[in-house]
Order: sequence, then C-alpha cells, then structure tokens
Amino acid sequence: MAATVTSLQPRSQLEKLRITEIFASIQGESTTVGIPTVFIRLTGCPLRCQYCDTTYAFSGGEWMLLEDIATKVSSFNLKHVTVTGGEPLAQKKCLNLLTKLCDQGYSVSLETSGALDISKVDPRVIKVMDLKTPASNEMDKNNWENIHYLREQDQVKFVICNQSDYVWAKSIVKEYQLNNRCEVLFSPSYEELEPKQLAEWIMRDQLSVRFQLQLHKILWGDVAGK
Repeated sequence: MAATVTSLQPRSQLEKLRITEIFASIQGESTTVGIPTVFIRLTGCPLRCQYCDTTYAFSGGEWMLLEDIATKVSSFNLKHVTVTGGEPLAQKKCLNLLTKLCDQGYSVSLETSGALDISKVDPRVIKVMDLKTPASNEMDKNNWENIHYLREQDQVKFVICNQSDYVWAKSIVKEYQLNNRCEVLFSPSYEELEPKQLAEWIMRDQLSVRFQLQLHKILWGDVAGK
C-alpha cells in the first residue's frame, strides 16, 4: 500500500539531491560579498583542482528531497541562497532545485567550475563561473562554450596562483571580451599568491576586473561550513 501511495505523489516531491551540508554564513566572494547567505553544498565533483578547499564534498553526503532542502533553507530566514559544491551541476536535479528556489522568491546564485554545461540554468540565477587557470591543473576541463551563455548579471572568476596564471587570465579576458559580457573577478589562490602582489599587477595593467579575497577565510580561516 505504501508503494502505491508513493507512486501517486507528484514527481517534484520525489526528486532528491546528495547534499554535503546546508548552512548560513557571510558570503565571502562574488559581488554579494558580505551579505548573510544560505549555502547549499552538493556532493561530488569531476575536477581535482590542486588548490581545492572543499575536498570533503567529493563523496559522502546525504540524500535529501528537494522539498526538505527548501524547508531547511527557509528555516534560516535569509533572502540570499548560494548553491555550490563540489560541482553542483554534476547532479542533474540541481537545475530543478535552482528553479524551485527562484520560484520561492530567493535571490539565487550558482557557483560552478565552468566544466559543465550552464545553458539550461534558470535565467533568474546568478551564475558565478570559474575559468580554470593552468596552475589549477584542470585548465583542460574548461567548457569554453559556456561563455556564450553568460549574462550581464553573471560573473566569471579566475583563481590566480602565480604570475603565469595572471598573464593567461588577462589574455582570456581580452580574447573573449569578458568585460563586455559580465563582471570579471580575480582572486589570489589562498596562501599560494600574496594578495598584495595580485592587486599590484591589476593596478599596473589598469585591468577592468574586480579584485577579491575570500572574506570567509579572513574571518574564520580554512574551516568547513563557514
């Protein structure tokens, strides 16, 4: 009898995602830096960037219904929600979650590696997309077609590890005219490149990019769930 009842439930109530954690914190990056935000961290990632600070999200996690995820998010009573990973788009139902959150009136952003197709992401979602630099060891995973689907509200992020990365990132910004598509973010790799050095390169070259630090790491260090 229970199986029969389950089969009659709306499909949307049966959809699940594997979740590593859901928590509230100060947004540490992007153009909403400093704003209290609910973070939904999905489990799994096809990339292995050498500087990754969320390796604990590669596996494990807990299966949660989309309805239960939404209930948990609402308990924080915050307007801004960020869906992150891992790589959230590695789970196909992530697209459904993003739309559901938008429908519920949240300001939703997606943090994605840029390796997977972003064309089907709900247009109301702010996409914060990495382009992996040579020193990430995952540059070959960049899906360059994704650039065509960036909108003015979106952001492209480069995590810069050294001067060669910086030169490469500059060339990509110019080649793809990224400044004409969306906001461009340059971040120093945590404890790998001195932030002051990156700031000086940007100023010297008069780049039209946003320099950013990971505010959450300044506040709490390299602590998971912050």
